[in-house]
Amino acid sequence: MARFNYRLQGVLNLRMQQEEQVKMEFAEASKALNDQIDILNEYISTRDEFIREGYELRNASLMDVRKITDNNYYQRQMDVIIKDQEVKVDSYRAKFEVARMKLARAVQERKMQERLKEKAFEQFIEEEKEAEAKEVDERTSFTYTQRAREDE
Repeated sequence: MARFNYRLQGVLNLRMQQEEQVKMEFAEASKALNDQIDILNEYISTRDEFIREGYELRNASLMDVRKITDNNYYQRQMDVIIKDQEVKVDSYRAKFEVARMKLARAVQERKMQERLKEKAFEQFIEEEKEAEAKEVDERTSFTYTQRAREDE
């Protein structure tokens, strides 16, 4: 039996390499997005802490106006920082989506090449079966002809 040789194996190998590279890019984008979300959550918890502290300052028996004013300022600053971080998270989310789409496309292209290889292998098997059947027919025909000549 002949050996199967997929003529586009180089293309399939390239697709697999590209997919691995895109997977790494996707993992990096995912990590970067998660890091930015963690930073945003830290900012939000810091702002919540300032809000809680401001509530305590306003409900204290002795009010310290300077501390309350500073606390309000810090809360407003944290709101600005949070808005900036939300914009940053949105930009990282967009990068993540681009990486996700690239990964989906790379997987699709690799699977397409694998399907082509499977079809080529199936065709190869059919051709081998046909060649084997033809060879058996030729042998049978040859044997029959030889016996017929011997009987004459």
